[in-house]
Amino acid sequence: MQKRHMMALTAACLMGLGLTTAQAQDDTFKVGLLLPMTGPFASTGKQLEAGARLYLAQNGSTVAGKKIELILRDDTSTPDVTKRLAQELVVNQKVNVLAGFGLTPLAFATAPVATQSKTPMVVMAAATSSITQASPYIVRSSFTVPQVVTALADWAYKNNIKKVVSLVTDYGPGVDSEKFFKDTFIANGGVVVETLRVPLRNPDFAPFLQKVRDAKPDALFAFVPAGVGTALMKQFTERGLDKAGIKVIAEGSVTDDDILNDMGEVALGLVTAHHYSAAHNSPQNKKFVEAFAKANNGMRPNFMAVGAYDGMRVIVEALKATQGKGDGDALLAAMKGQIFESPRGPMYIDAQTRDVVHNIYIRKVERKNGQLYNTEIETIKDVKDPGKAR
Repeated sequence: MQKRHMMALTAACLMGLGLTTAQAQDDTFKVGLLLPMTGPFASTGKQLEAGARLYLAQNGSTVAGKKIELILRDDTSTPDVTKRLAQELVVNQKVNVLAGFGLTPLAFATAPVATQSKTPMVVMAAATSSITQASPYIVRSSFTVPQVVTALADWAYKNNIKKVVSLVTDYGPGVDSEKFFKDTFIANGGVVVETLRVPLRNPDFAPFLQKVRDAKPDALFAFVPAGVGTALMKQFTERGLDKAGIKVIAEGSVTDDDILNDMGEVALGLVTAHHYSAAHNSPQNKKFVEAFAKANNGMRPNFMAVGAYDGMRVIVEALKATQGKGDGDALLAAMKGQIFESPRGPMYIDAQTRDVVHNIYIRKVERKNGQLYNTEIETIKDVKDPGKAR
C-alpha cells in the first residue's frame, strides 16, 4: 500500500510539473535572434541586438499575457551555421519567430527553414531585393539596396556627375547596388566606365582603386558592408584619388553611423543615400538616439539598430493583434500592412511584397558639435523596392 501510495504521489508530482512546464511554455513567446556576434561582422550583431533589446525595454516585454523571450544565437556570419541554429531554435526551442540576419547569405540559408516550419522570419538587416521572395514567411524591417542606389543615381546625374566607376563588394547587395545604380544612371544619360567587384572577406581595395584612378571618372560609386567603409576611404586617400579630383558617392553603409567618427577628415563632404541617419531631425529619433546611447555606453545607433528596433515593433504589434496567439500564419498576416512612425521616419510593411516602404534620404557628411554626422539634404518619400517591379 505504501509503495502504491508513493507511486501515485510521484505520478501526481510529475503531472503537476508537466502542467507547470506547459503553462510556462504557454505564457512565453520566443523570438530566435540569429546574429553575427563574433567575427568580421560582430559590430553588425552588436547594433542589431541593442536595437531589439531597446524596443522591449521601452515598450515592455509582456504582451497579450505572453512574456517575450529573446533567444540569442551567434551565427558567426556563416550561412551553414545560421541554418543549423535556425533548425535547432524551431525544433528544440519551439520559437514563434526567427529574426536578425546580418548578411544576405544568412537570410537565404534560413529561408527554407521558415517555409517548412511556417515560422515568420523578420529580416532586420540583410538588404538584397529578392530576399522576401525566398520564403512566403519572410517580412523585412531593414531596407533594400535598390531603394537606396536608384535615388543616389538620380541625384548624381542632376548634380553634374556624368562619368562614374562602380566599386562594390561581391555578394548579393553589392550585385544589386551595381545593377540598379548602373541601370538608373545610364537611363538618365550618364556613363559607367567600369564595374569592379571586391571580395566580401578580407578585401584589399588598393588594386581596384588604382583602376579607378586610371579611369579618371567624375566620381566613384561605392557599396561595402557596414563597418568596412573606413578601410575603403583610408585606401582611397592613400592612393591620392581625392587629390586627383575624384569624388565619392556611396550607398549609406559606407558612412555607417557606427564608424563615421573614426573615418576622420576624409569623410567630410561625402554624399550618400540611405533610409536612416542618427542625425534625422524628428522628435522620435532624438529620443531613440538618446535612449540607445544611454543603454549602450554612449554608442550611436546605426541603420542596423533601427532595423532591429522596428523589427521588434512589427513582431510585438502582430502578437497584440493576434491576442497572444503564436500561430505562424496568424502572426504573418498581422505583420503585413503595418503602418507606423519609426525613428527613420514614416514606414509601412507592404502587404503584397512583405517588404518595407519608407523615405530615402540623400545625406552629406558634416561636422556638428565636434562629431561627424550624415546630414540629410534631400528626401524622396515612400520609396518601394524597385527590384520588385522587374
